[in-house]
Amino acid sequence: MALLQISEPGMSAAPHQHRLAVGIDLGTTNSLVATVKSGMATVLQDEHGHALLPSVVRYTPDNKVIVGHEAQAQQSADPVNTISSVKRFMGRSLKDIADRAHTPYRFVEHHAHTISPSSLTGDGGSRSSPQPALIQEMGVNPQAHTKLLQLQTRAGAKTPVEISAEILKTLKARAEKSLSGELIGAVITVPAYFDDAQRQATKDAARLAGLNVLRLLNEPTAAAVAYGLDNASEGCFVIYDLGGGTFDISILHLSKGVFEVLATNGDSALGGDDFDHRIYCWVLDKVREASEHFAPLSEEDTRLLLTKARQAKEWLTDNHEAQIVCKLSNGSLVDVTLTAQQLVEITQHLVTKTLVPTRKAMRDAGLSIEDINGVVLVGGATRMPQIRHAVEDYFQQEPLTNLDPDKVVALGAAIQANILAGNKNDDDLLLLDVTPLSLGLETMGGLVEKVIQRNSTLPIARAQEFTTYKDGQTAMSIHVVQGEREQVCDCRSLARFELRGIPPMAAGAARIRVTFTVDADGLLSVSAREQSTGVEAHVEVKPSYGLSEDEITSMLKASFSSAEEDKKARMLAEARVSAGAIISSVTAALAMDGSLITATEKQAIETEIERLKTIADADDAHAINQAVDALNHATEAFAAARMNASVNRALAGKNLEDIKL
Repeated sequence: MALLQISEPGMSAAPHQHRLAVGIDLGTTNSLVATVKSGMATVLQDEHGHALLPSVVRYTPDNKVIVGHEAQAQQSADPVNTISSVKRFMGRSLKDIADRAHTPYRFVEHHAHTISPSSLTGDGGSRSSPQPALIQEMGVNPQAHTKLLQLQTRAGAKTPVEISAEILKTLKARAEKSLSGELIGAVITVPAYFDDAQRQATKDAARLAGLNVLRLLNEPTAAAVAYGLDNASEGCFVIYDLGGGTFDISILHLSKGVFEVLATNGDSALGGDDFDHRIYCWVLDKVREASEHFAPLSEEDTRLLLTKARQAKEWLTDNHEAQIVCKLSNGSLVDVTLTAQQLVEITQHLVTKTLVPTRKAMRDAGLSIEDINGVVLVGGATRMPQIRHAVEDYFQQEPLTNLDPDKVVALGAAIQANILAGNKNDDDLLLLDVTPLSLGLETMGGLVEKVIQRNSTLPIARAQEFTTYKDGQTAMSIHVVQGEREQVCDCRSLARFELRGIPPMAAGAARIRVTFTVDADGLLSVSAREQSTGVEAHVEVKPSYGLSEDEITSMLKASFSSAEEDKKARMLAEARVSAGAIISSVTAALAMDGSLITATEKQAIETEIERLKTIADADDAHAINQAVDALNHATEAFAAARMNASVNRALAGKNLEDIKL
């Protein structure tokens, strides 16, 4: 009798065979690829023994694409066609990157449709408002235009997605060569504070590179995976992640293989690049002081000085002073000395800038400094002594640095990729990420109804019922927003679409159930269903660009500093919606049954209607509510007369015996 090897459904015929999967850290400055070999996560190297791949892409005159060290070496000679730090442009518009004016790149915009009828199912997209808050009628163009950022090169205009795809292609080729096989998928890391657009752009880049994305994993969570498994750590840990272009702070609770994110915060436009730029500005100031006639810098000189600034920053990690020497194309000689103490002084505001989100994350998690069991440093920028000192001073403990901060994210992603690929693993690992900003929709009066609150554990699905605002309403305009404020104008618009086919009913009678779903990658989809007919619509929210630095920073800040103002604004908006609804219904009732009351009674009601219309334009919610109550009181006799008339019509022509209670 022969023994047969039985495989699990969906697995290969050889379930014992190791499935090739990798973790990729797509970084601003450097990128890495790692995998699990013989139960250990390891970073894969290229043929020259390099683990780090500079995130630099060059488009050459002979129509070739060069990625990595060779491209980096040509940055100063060919700055316009050699793109670095492209991660900072992912999911952004030209408006969002206005603060990147010092870069040598030539930015252009391309108009594209964010939503089209083909992206909707059923009768269209959907959106409505919670039962108390009523939705407006449909009347929005579903084919709204947005502007996609592109960088002009000799190979044509290239989007950040296309440029990032070249980096991912190189990492994919390195992995398949090293592992001697084809990859079944990859876990790609993203900053925890990447919004929906930036995450989608990352997935699109992977698809262009021919990679199957098993999951997008937050970089701080990936670091926690590596430290948690390697060190068997348990308790509350802070992941302080300062990379080349982004800063994330995450607070996680690690217990028995469960990695739960308690809170996250950060700045998607703060990183090592900003320290380089500060040194660059300092050098320019010194050169201008020494020269009466300093000519404007060329694109080549700008890139050269930025490169020298980065080298000086890295040198000062282990040395007391750095010499910055180079000759510019205008003939000027740069020869300045930057000391470690001067670097601390000119970049102190950047260090302080990282502590603001840190305090907010601690407050959101409800923890004190004494509750923190350890602080993990992630990202190459955390090698700077001033960063380590600031973190140690704030948390009153020495941070953990026993894993290479450049590699720890890729190692954690590799561990997660190995599990998702279905390879045997003795660790029962569960990852619980969170959504960084609240998600909701617009209701009548320009108010925001939050459906998913910020710091909700992912994946997550939340449903809420909404209704119509007007009699006979058969369609709804749905507006998805992101942010913490009470009014739509203070939040970020994500998408607009429509729900059609609602049966005509009295206002408030329809029941539309709207469901928000955020998957493990942090990507949002929304569906709506009219309960009585089953009319349904679904849309994946795929905005084409993301939040700017100021928008991300101010959203949470404004939600706290403007809480009382927002509360008053919401009360006023709700009062005006209530006033509009009662004016509309009473006016319609008078037109239909005004003959049921005397002329004096009718005049009294109309007087109260006009008074309410006048007061509704004021900014006093209390006065509006009082006027609404006065109109309600004035219509009590009219309402009773309408009820009697309705009963009389129902009983007319019937015998008492025919009426069954």
